[in-house]
Amino acid sequence: MSTAPRPARAADGATSEVLPLRAAGRVLLPHLRPHRPAIALAVALSLVGAVTSLAQPLLIGRVVEVVGRDGALRSIAVLLVAVLLVGAVVDGLRQFLLERAGAGVVLGLRTSLVSRLARITVAARDARTSGDLLSRVGSDTTALSGVVTSGLFDLLGTVLTLVGSLVLMARLDLVLLAVTLVAVVVAGVVIGVVSARLAGLELATQRQVGEMSSAVGRMISALRTIRASGATDRELGVVVGAAEGARVAAVRASKLRALISPALQIAVQGAFVAVLGVGGARVASGATSVAELVTFVLLLFTLVGPLGSVLQVWTVVQAGLAALTRIQEVVVLPVEEDDPAVVDAPARDVPGAPLLELDDVTFSYPDGTPALRGISFTVPAGTRTALVGPSGAGKSTLLGLVERFHDVDGGAVRVGGVDVRAVPRAQLRARLGYVEQDAPVLAGTLRDTITLARPEASEEEVLRVLAEVGLTELVERSPQGLDAEVGEGGVLLSGGQRQRLAIARALLAPAELLLLDEPTASLDARNEALLRESLAAAAHRRTLVVVAHRLSTVVDSDQIVVVDDGRVLARGTHAELLDSSPLYRELATTQLLV
Repeated sequence: MSTAPRPARAADGATSEVLPLRAAGRVLLPHLRPHRPAIALAVALSLVGAVTSLAQPLLIGRVVEVVGRDGALRSIAVLLVAVLLVGAVVDGLRQFLLERAGAGVVLGLRTSLVSRLARITVAARDARTSGDLLSRVGSDTTALSGVVTSGLFDLLGTVLTLVGSLVLMARLDLVLLAVTLVAVVVAGVVIGVVSARLAGLELATQRQVGEMSSAVGRMISALRTIRASGATDRELGVVVGAAEGARVAAVRASKLRALISPALQIAVQGAFVAVLGVGGARVASGATSVAELVTFVLLLFTLVGPLGSVLQVWTVVQAGLAALTRIQEVVVLPVEEDDPAVVDAPARDVPGAPLLELDDVTFSYPDGTPALRGISFTVPAGTRTALVGPSGAGKSTLLGLVERFHDVDGGAVRVGGVDVRAVPRAQLRARLGYVEQDAPVLAGTLRDTITLARPEASEEEVLRVLAEVGLTELVERSPQGLDAEVGEGGVLLSGGQRQRLAIARALLAPAELLLLDEPTASLDARNEALLRESLAAAAHRRTLVVVAHRLSTVVDSDQIVVVDDGRVLARGTHAELLDSSPLYRELATTQLLV
């Protein structure tokens, strides 16, 4: 029967095997380096602990040997107590150092993972659930701390204790050592076979926990919708099913782990009984003394400790390897990276160039489905351009290309006459303000949300943009004013308030080009009129590109671009398009604008 680890299926459908030990070491080593002094001291202390562990059976045997001689017994007893105290202090200090190092390793891993997640590409993020990614940052990194704290770095001391015990036992009685080794080797073989499959099962368990976290996150994030749809029991069933899957996987791993302890206990008890039986006979025959037999038995129990430690480390390492495999899957996700040649490029403009230009832009989704097919138009500085068309025409995708959430497959997007791929993303995005569809509101206060892109903004500036989007009442209705909480995802606000708050955030940012994706989708007629006035005022200070389904919000735009099936069908003003574009005329007629 093969003992190779079986592949486990990832949450996103990919399959991967548990990382080999050497590869895992390469991944983990950078996070261990900052803690080398503490780990080295812990290893040194484990060596001291090994010496004290080996000394104790010898001293106890000596006590048995000199019973009745008060002076000698007293000095040996004092030495034994001293050794016990030193061993206890050393063990406590070693454990503290390792746990502190383990906490530091977890912090480093979590920081590294969060930094990676903050920079992964939009496509990579969209392919994964939030709950599964959170599980990797939380429970998987915690599992790795056990690799440090469980005794992995005690192995040198453990090996010294193991070898020292065997050497001392051999010097005392080779016959009893042979009896001991038979039982230990049999147990070791059984445990080795059982442990070979443990890593794959640990990985499967952690994947199931990730799926459960995803299901819980889905249920909590859409709690109102689920309840209103009468789907509470169904969604709860999904969560419970995922939890049951995690339980089944954990039980499978537990079955294997449960075989290890009995195997070790049987070996120890068998060796103990055999040593007492054979040793008693040897004492009766004069081949060994009572003191030597007592010393040997104590060394046997000293030997058990290292064996148990090695087996415990082995099982924890299997769980750690499984966790590290899932962490590594995040580490290798693609991130937004600028070409090294443009990292220090200045954000320059070409004189006379339009502020925004799309030149024969083509783009396809990751699955190969074409989204944009030769899009071309320009946006002069200080103007308002509207993108209109049916749903799925590619309007929002266009804004994403300007922001460089994706890069074009062909053609070019230029800002100020410069290809956006020739400018560092940070410099590019500093020139842009962006409000996406259903723009999220971060948990925190009104002030935190609105000053996200400009934390140094004054209270007067914040109040001004809130007034521009008709949200002054949010400040006036709460005693906390700008420090009033908005709740997770803006749950304490209405849909329209959330959308206007996102627009206010964009207006506050020092951006010269505002990209607004359906800014009025959640607004009533009164607030839509207020926002139109705000956008008109903002257009005097900056350039606007607005995606809109409601034509009433963009009829006074300087330019309207009609998009359908990834192509530009027409461009012009409202009046011009009513005459020249059948699709625009159809949209306008449907919305009673003709």
